[in-house]
Amino acid sequence: MSFLDWIRQPWPWYVAGPLIGLTVPVLLIIGNKTFGVSSSLRHICAACIPANIPFFKYDWKKEIWNLFFVAGIVVGAFIAFNLLNNPDTVQVHPNLAKEMQGYGVTDYRGLVPSELFNWSSLFTVKGFILMVVGGLLVGFGTRYAGGCTSGHAIMGLSSLQFPSLVATLSFMAGGFIVANLILPIILKL
Repeated sequence: MSFLDWIRQPWPWYVAGPLIGLTVPVLLIIGNKTFGVSSSLRHICAACIPANIPFFKYDWKKEIWNLFFVAGIVVGAFIAFNLLNNPDTVQVHPNLAKEMQGYGVTDYRGLVPSELFNWSSLFTVKGFILMVVGGLLVGFGTRYAGGCTSGHAIMGLSSLQFPSLVATLSFMAGGFIVANLILPIILKL
């Protein structure tokens, strides 16, 4: 098996998890930085929007490392998608496949079901709710919680911050409620 074939395989949780977890102490040791991605949008706005908005009036250049971190995520995703893409169909548990078939979702060739996430479905009620309303709610929740799931669940919990525990429990409860109670209603539209 070549290195390229090896790296294309899904990594088990006991490899990927610790690698993500080690990001926290590395960032703290090399520069007393905290892990999080959602703050990068604020840095981009502070750099690009010349308006006199107090929220964006700070020295964003001190946080430029975060923009490089996010750019690395984008470049890494591009490389992974174009060079390391697994051409096999995504494996879906038969029980989930049967349930999703009831909602008209049967194509698992891509990263997300094409019946739900495509340009033409954006202009349907279901697509608008899933992509636009869902995106706005995620953005609002991230701002309201003072950070994203990665920032709170990885960085906040590892540094024993109680607000991060509350935020993470809220993210998990919200995800459970939406996935099990609300999403089936939306998918039936």
